[in-house]
Amino acid sequence: MDTWLIVVLVILAVVVIAMLALALAKRSRIARARQREQAREHLHEAQIRGARAEKEQALAEEQAATARRELAEAQERAAVAEKEARERAARADEDRTAAEQLRARARKAAPDLVHGDGASAGEGGPTGRHATGGDAAPGRTEALPTDPGTGGATRR
Repeated sequence: MDTWLIVVLVILAVVVIAMLALALAKRSRIARARQREQAREHLHEAQIRGARAEKEQALAEEQAATARRELAEAQERAAVAEKEARERAARADEDRTAAEQLRARARKAAPDLVHGDGASAGEGGPTGRHATGGDAAPGRTEALPTDPGTGGATRR
């Protein structure tokens, strides 16, 4: 073959190889640009999701705090109600004890006026007589708290 034909073929081969190299370089640049754009989109989406996650976390913490506060308030109300119930029960015991003491005094002062159920004859019992009336029990020196006109203070 002629020398000039070999030179032309070599030059043609070099040009084809150079064009292939340029095409591959351009394709690589385009792929990198696509990857960079995709990376930007991923970063943007990650930022949005991160902000949403922080918002949800804050809402969850607020909801948990509200639940704990409401539980504490309910426990406090229950404790106050229990305390009031204990105080009422104690007052009822005191009143019951005072009533029993008064019944005992009444029994001691006028045994014929006191019946087994705690009602006295002066309060509508079978005799219809009242302790301050003319049929007062002998030896009685104090008025019963149920007697009219005594005006005494109630013990607690």
